[in-house]
Amino acid sequence: MTITGSMFIGGQAVNGRGGSLSAIDPNTGHPLQPIFGGATPSDLESACALASDVFDDFRETAPAIRAALLDAIAERVEALGDALVDRCVLETGLPQNRLEGERMRTIRQLRMFADVVRDGGYVGARVDLALPQRQPPRVDIRMRNIPLGPVAVFGASNFPLAFSVAGGDTASALAAGAPVVAKAHPAHPGTSEMMGRAVNEAVAQVGLPAGVFSLIFDSGLDIGRELVADPRMKAVAFTGSRRGGMALLAIAQGRPEPIPVYAEMSSVNPVILLPGALEERAEQIAAEFIESLTLGGGQLCTNAGLIIAVESPALERFLLASAKLLMPTSAATMLTADIHEAYEAGVERMAAHPAVTTLARGLRGHFNQGRAGLFSTTPADFLASEELQGEIFGAAALVVKCPDEASIVEVMTRLEGQLTATMQIGGEDVEAAARLLPLLERKAGRIIVNGFPTGVEVGHAMVHGGPFPSTSDSRWTSVGSLAIARFLRPVSYQGMPDALLPAALKDANPDGVPRMVDGG
Repeated sequence: MTITGSMFIGGQAVNGRGGSLSAIDPNTGHPLQPIFGGATPSDLESACALASDVFDDFRETAPAIRAALLDAIAERVEALGDALVDRCVLETGLPQNRLEGERMRTIRQLRMFADVVRDGGYVGARVDLALPQRQPPRVDIRMRNIPLGPVAVFGASNFPLAFSVAGGDTASALAAGAPVVAKAHPAHPGTSEMMGRAVNEAVAQVGLPAGVFSLIFDSGLDIGRELVADPRMKAVAFTGSRRGGMALLAIAQGRPEPIPVYAEMSSVNPVILLPGALEERAEQIAAEFIESLTLGGGQLCTNAGLIIAVESPALERFLLASAKLLMPTSAATMLTADIHEAYEAGVERMAAHPAVTTLARGLRGHFNQGRAGLFSTTPADFLASEELQGEIFGAAALVVKCPDEASIVEVMTRLEGQLTATMQIGGEDVEAAARLLPLLERKAGRIIVNGFPTGVEVGHAMVHGGPFPSTSDSRWTSVGSLAIARFLRPVSYQGMPDALLPAALKDANPDGVPRMVDGG
């Protein structure tokens, strides 16, 4: 596929005239061809108007049609083959095998949402039949979930496929029946064009109106802000920095009609090493930790950036093994120059902090490469410094060496909300883990035992979300089939004749949607 520098508005390829942007090879700093034009206010107006115009028709399409759309997108993404991965490698510096895995994850989640639509359970259909003989009588009341309206999707820098143009946010919104206006991340516009073309071709293939999906580029920040402020947008999905997520949230909440922003933002993902686990397998845990810490250059929202444990000889074994494994680790190319600059500044602040000990550093790199780091401090110093508690986006971790379990509880109690919390436990740790579990439930959306958080399974039981500031709304997940719920709201129909009811609530239930009838 030839990359032309196009965005897509209502199915039409458009060369934007709102400034320009280019992908930058993160290995060299050199711009990649072609040059992309940013959207103008007129382009944005067209995309939002088209999405709004098709909303009522799209949300009532038969489940089979929306499922076919998601399957067709998956097929077209798969058909892009090596060309997609090759371009993505150039734009992100991520290794080929990582991106091949991410492509399969993207395809799987599209097909999973196709199955979700076919199943129909997400509709949440409920029927309370009329009880005319009851005193007072009850009229017929029925309920279903409908989509909120058009959704603005912001592509993520660190997942150019799975959290981008045709990623989980787009898939779950389309599954819900919500048109999507996607804003590509400027770090990988070529990849975004390829994915956007695949989505548009799938829309045309199944005969849906072109306004169901648009893809725009932004040469700065203005178009993204205006997209969130546009009154036709009814929800926003974002994965990125805390600063970026909070900026979008402020815009959305400042509108005459505030709308939800589902923003995944900041998390240090604490890992608690309980004494029994360290006694049994300190070196094994160290090997798994370093592998997780350095995966993808540490540029994962679930990277384990905080280790908490009680001081002991077994903990020292873990630290020694971790340091030995980290020191020969090669520096990793980071996604963008800005991300690299922020990482280096964060690590330098950490290393220079008077209460922090540097345990190990990885090998030095060259241009735009992040050098891994492992550091330690005490609970008192950790809790006294907001700087030490913040996320460093990259392969850096801080170990908090606690005198006792009570100190672990104090550290966890004072932590902000997290995407994940992990416990490494051994045979003697079950009671301690049980004591900690309620605290971890209050702090995180996913709790892991004897693993590390960097693998996020795409399934039905997965929660990729958590209390603020890990996300802007702890009730939802951006991964897994429950992600569709972000873009739905319930509507009741009281005393409505069957002829006017939506298909899912008609007596005949032509789509075979699962329903609760009179509470059963």
